[in-house]
Amino acid sequence: MTINLGFVVAEFNRDITYMMEIEAREHARFLDAEVADTIYVPGAYDMPLAIKKMLTEGKVDAVVTIGCVIEGATQHDEIVVQHAARKIIDLSLEFGKPVALGISGPGMTRMEATERIDYAKRAVESAVKMVQRLE
Repeated sequence: MTINLGFVVAEFNRDITYMMEIEAREHARFLDAEVADTIYVPGAYDMPLAIKKMLTEGKVDAVVTIGCVIEGATQHDEIVVQHAARKIIDLSLEFGKPVALGISGPGMTRMEATERIDYAKRAVESAVKMVQRLE
């Protein structure tokens, strides 16, 4: 059975999320999963609505989030990731489908974010394993 994944990709810090997306797509192919749908959103905070749309349409077995939240001068990065992650968990439970957290951050510098592009690969791995284990 082919596992259909949905990708929700943040455009904020696109230089990094672009690399994350490429790595995620390559890993999905390696695992014989198909990326059936992709929605680009402005940032990680905007992901829950796109995730809900994908899960409501029912075309995907799991959703992979891809984003990068870099530390700023305030605690904004912490608030963004905390609230996005909480809502992502809620949507996974509401729809009974895996929603993998591929958002790196908070509290990272741009260099640290670049070193963590593999978070997207880990999220794909998690989504595929969860679909297989919940069948």
